[in-house]
Amino acid sequence: MKTPIETEIKVRVGSDGKAGVAKARALLRRHGFKTTAPRVFEQNLVLDDAKGTIRERGLLLRVRAAGSVVTCTFKGPETPGRHKRREEREFSANDLEACMAVFAALGFKEVFRYEKYRTEFARDGEPGLVTLDETPVGNFMELEGPSRWIDRTTKNLGFPRKGYITDSYGKLYEDWCQAKGIDPGDMRLPVASRPRPKKRGW
Repeated sequence: MKTPIETEIKVRVGSDGKAGVAKARALLRRHGFKTTAPRVFEQNLVLDDAKGTIRERGLLLRVRAAGSVVTCTFKGPETPGRHKRREEREFSANDLEACMAVFAALGFKEVFRYEKYRTEFARDGEPGLVTLDETPVGNFMELEGPSRWIDRTTKNLGFPRKGYITDSYGKLYEDWCQAKGIDPGDMRLPVASRPRPKKRGW
């Protein structure tokens, strides 16, 4: 079985806040991108054992809840280069709490949580995907696909290669906290920005 490899980069898009998001959406539309998955609130739960073995080995184990969709992801060590390349394996789960309970029973518990809003875009007939991420540390586009597609598309959108970001959101958050002189915790959106819990009917 061929090992699935994820190839991606991030670029920071303009100003933070709604104005920056609107400009990024307009830029993608001008270049023929269409929304393939609507804007959704994501909770990303990074897991590790008590000794931090997964992080120490340069691996990632994550459970993501995007709306009602729960995805479990394993990522292998990164391959050095201008793009972020690593093995990625994913599967879907039906219930976030049950999924976390299973991992906890195996010794893997949440060690870091990061939140964002994500919208997915693509162009007809092309092999790559662009996501627009609204995070507590700024707005970013993430381009995932073949290396040549990434380079061609970022250039087409007006982003130079020197602007490529291969750091994870966890690392970007640590750097953001260090710059502001605050202790890092979880990377969470303001309460007012999160979706309101749905009321249960009786």
